[in-house]
Amino acid sequence: MQPAKDLLQLSQRVAASHGWAAAKAFKGWRWSEADQATIASTATALLKVFPGSHGHEAALSAALAVQLERQLGAPVQLVAGTLSLDGVPVIGDRQTFDGPAVFSQDEPDFAGHLWVMAGGHVIDIALFRLAASPECPPELARHVHLAFGQGKGLYADRWRGAKRSGLSWEPQYVLSEAEVTGLMGTAFRLMTAAKEG
Repeated sequence: MQPAKDLLQLSQRVAASHGWAAAKAFKGWRWSEADQATIASTATALLKVFPGSHGHEAALSAALAVQLERQLGAPVQLVAGTLSLDGVPVIGDRQTFDGPAVFSQDEPDFAGHLWVMAGGHVIDIALFRLAASPECPPELARHVHLAFGQGKGLYADRWRGAKRSGLSWEPQYVLSEAEVTGLMGTAFRLMTAAKEG
């Protein structure tokens, strides 16, 4: 699927994975100041227990989606797609992919980016970890460090407002509950191993 251009198109993809009631709730949700504080504290708590190694950003994003759904009671969705810098794809390539086939694996082989969306809001816990990774495209790492500085853990903003940062999150696929659960299983195994190690 080509990237969704607006909240209506994205809501149609939510409906394809979760039904029309979920899509309606998703489209209508707006965050409050209390919600923003909950998002920040939930991400901080997760980053304290999630292993710091690179390469597990999909599981990290799934864990955040699950935790935010519990903490906020909001229509939170985990989406997959392309991350662009100044309109040029840097993670992912905007090409069509078979979401159900890719995300049927607990550790999918996916060259794109995953992040959380709640209504028209991007919540990306993987961005800063990715920027610190040796595998990160240099132009993205440089931009993230210059635009946001060091030591950040979470990017959260209105989806359309995010373009002012030079970055664009281009959702192509909304993961189903079963797909998120599979990634959450990977996240749980990683956190358990880190705790025992």
